[in-house]
Amino acid sequence: MLVINRFVVAPDAVDGFTERAHAALAALAARPGYTRGRLTRGLDEPDQWCLVTEWESVGTYRRALGAFDVKVNATPLLAESLDEPSAFEELASAEPGGEVAVRASDRATNPGR
Repeated sequence: MLVINRFVVAPDAVDGFTERAHAALAALAARPGYTRGRLTRGLDEPDQWCLVTEWESVGTYRRALGAFDVKVNATPLLAESLDEPSAFEELASAEPGGEVAVRASDRATNPGR
């Protein structure tokens, strides 16, 4: 599962934002089911930032959000993200030079499309 939280950060707020984003990323990374995360910034629009995390499942992500350290260090930051969908299920992937691996959707109404 992929979670993408997007932010618009004013130039004068970057230092404080990155400090809080690093703390959020560390809190999330300590939770079971976390597989990878990164903080990114737009190359063409440097006020655009993303906190991207990957999880074993939607359940591990939701349980992580309930952890005390995440509530203290990540939830306030995540609440500042743009109000748009942020959680996505993986339906297909490919390693460099590899075949495309297709996965069935966890959603009963949409079988992997």
